[in-house]
Amino acid sequence: MDLKIIASDMDGTFLDDNKHYDIERFSSQLDEMNKRGIHFVAASGNKFVHLKSMFEPILKKGHQISYVASNGAAIYEGDHLVHAAFLSKEQLNKVITWNAENPSSENNLVILTGLYHSYVSNHASEKSIEIISEWYHHVTQVEKFANIKDQILEVTFIWKNTDVAKQVKRLRKVFGSEVHSTGSGFGNVDVLAAGINKAKGLEFLQNKWQVDDDQVAVFGDNENDLEMLKKYKYGFVMKNADDFMKRDIFFHTVKDNNNEGVLDMIDRLLAGQDPMEFKVKGPKGLLKKASSEKRSADGISDADAN
Repeated sequence: MDLKIIASDMDGTFLDDNKHYDIERFSSQLDEMNKRGIHFVAASGNKFVHLKSMFEPILKKGHQISYVASNGAAIYEGDHLVHAAFLSKEQLNKVITWNAENPSSENNLVILTGLYHSYVSNHASEKSIEIISEWYHHVTQVEKFANIKDQILEVTFIWKNTDVAKQVKRLRKVFGSEVHSTGSGFGNVDVLAAGINKAKGLEFLQNKWQVDDDQVAVFGDNENDLEMLKKYKYGFVMKNADDFMKRDIFFHTVKDNNNEGVLDMIDRLLAGQDPMEFKVKGPKGLLKKASSEKRSADGISDADAN
């Protein structure tokens, strides 16, 4: 396997439930990846500034991380912006109007994200702004979203105690392919420009680095990862992912996010293990009969593998 890109979602995937990762282990892996010309890409719904802060200890060691931020709307090679996809003013107004007229949207929080600032209504509480400021950069309150001069990458709706999948379905029914709507699994729904997702964002870096699809391994756990997990031959869904994710993705990690599932798989791939060992289903949905000798050698039980 001539691996050239390893891309990973963050929450529920690369990070444990406490938002941590093993800095020293990952740094050692990056040393080896750099020797082999393998790029690491953080592919997340998070914003660039927040993503960069996550890897500050790694960056201080001299490593470079690239980013597919805002679910593919903003692509960075290191600190350099490679591509950005913005919602048009017309699309933005339609989405905001839909939310205002949606009965279940009462008291939900709406966030508009640009490259350098994020915007909320002046009705947003101080507590809400304090909470979202951990993930959103330079949060600014505005009287009317229509008056924002900035170009907007995405609109995020945050509901409390609501069925996110139902809201995504409603948005897709209303807007069709005019915009792309996706749920993050944390009560959030993101609305982006048409055709924008993590897979599309990763393509920009692939083209820049001249990397083929079969030289890419990706990791994810939720709906906003599906496009990239399905696009690439070596798309690994996390052991901790919901069952609906595992039904369509044939490669599963051995460990979950709280046991460094991504770092474990990176070690295995760098050590030359055949990714096909972790293919748990085939095209007909049949369980793959893996070699018990290989599993025993790795100390992996059948339960862990599935």
